Amino acid sequence: MCSYNRNNLIDVLLILLIIAQFSFGVNAESHPGTRAGTSKVLSLDAAVDMALENNPDLAQAQWHFRAKAAIPSQVGSLPDPTLSLNALNFPADTYNTGQEAMTQLQLGISQHFLFPGKLALKASASSFEADAALNNVGEIRLLLMRDVRSSWWTLHYMDQALAILGRNQVLLRQFIEIATIKYKVGNGMQQDVLLAQLELSKLLDQKIQLSGMRRVEVADLNRLLNRPANSAIVLSKNVSMVLPELSAESTLYSRAIVSRPKLAAVRNNIQAAESRLALAKKDYYPDFTLGAFYGFRQGDNPPAVGGGRADLLSVKFSVNIPLYPKSKRAKAVGQHASDVQGKQYALQGANNVVQAEISRSVAEYIQAREKYSLFESGIIPQARQTVQSMLAAYQVSEVDFLNLVRSQITLFNYETQYWLSLSSANQALARLIAAVGVENVHE
Repeated sequence: MCSYNRNNLIDVLLILLIIAQFSFGVNAESHPGTRAGTSKVLSLDAAVDMALENNPDLAQAQWHFRAKAAIPSQVGSLPDPTLSLNALNFPADTYNTGQEAMTQLQLGISQHFLFPGKLALKASASSFEADAALNNVGEIRLLLMRDVRSSWWTLHYMDQALAILGRNQVLLRQFIEIATIKYKVGNGMQQDVLLAQLELSKLLDQKIQLSGMRRVEVADLNRLLNRPANSAIVLSKNVSMVLPELSAESTLYSRAIVSRPKLAAVRNNIQAAESRLALAKKDYYPDFTLGAFYGFRQGDNPPAVGGGRADLLSVKFSVNIPLYPKSKRAKAVGQHASDVQGKQYALQGANNVVQAEISRSVAEYIQAREKYSLFESGIIPQARQTVQSMLAAYQVSEVDFLNLVRSQITLFNYETQYWLSLSSANQALARLIAAVGVENVHE
């Protein structure tokens, strides 16, 4: 009678396991979020917005642009005029201002002028450099959004993996209980119990590793959000499970040429270098200075002339002489011509890098998307059916305990890879958006 009751208990436990296995599978699909918590829930969009508002690296780039934007008007302006006060031709014996006719106190003003076009070229070069700094702000913004999205999806995967680990720990404990009861009534073997305990210990080890990795990822995401590294993060339960079709790679290449700030920055640097090259060529032409001076005199003219001495008005015009054209100016032209050529090659290299980033991200996205679809529609439903079949067969001793446990561990691995493929696809999508420079990478 006692053996009969124990066998009935085993049957009930197995039925409960089958129901629990089915329920856990449904819950994993219907509620793809993470565990609840007291911390404020962080959605993906909220994380991106918080980073864009608070990240110090982005703020530093913005202030750097503001500093650069203030330069063009400075270098494009004339140098300040010079006001001079001169004492001319004073007699060294008496220092009497009325003794000599040429003694005078002189007040003057002069202005230095650059050869026409030089100021405009200086302002143009600085303006293009300021535009490149603004492009750099856009590039840092894109990379920040990419990193936040990637980190968020990594945490999402880890939360799902930890949830699956927890469910499988419950199931393995129930396996251990069933194996123990069967062993006690003589229908099982002790090694079945030991095997289940070993697999449970492996799950506990994986949980320790995943929990540690999650803490590291939380610290990294908090760094991007400019928050204390140990701030708790609880992810939103509402995530998109849709992985859209992408535009053709050639289309994405074309969009990147127009939209990627990294490429725009290189183009602006080329234009700045071309302006400096034109300025170096202008240096063959002289600059000049124009001034006016008024001299105050005292004393009287000789008797033959009579009257007081008149004040004097002087005008000054001077030019610099562009000497040493080969050793100085020709070298400067060659220097800036080389700079232009180097930046043109830099643009070619940047284009190649961007296209490689797009192609790599597209390949990674397609691979992860196909794996996600395969797990969702084929592998996981089949693996769940296999576990349920194994449980039913184990109840009538048609399947040994080892195969039952292996089928459950296999299902656990597939469920984990399912969430990993979803995370990997969204991370590849984040990298693709950053590579193209626009959010619209879909068909």
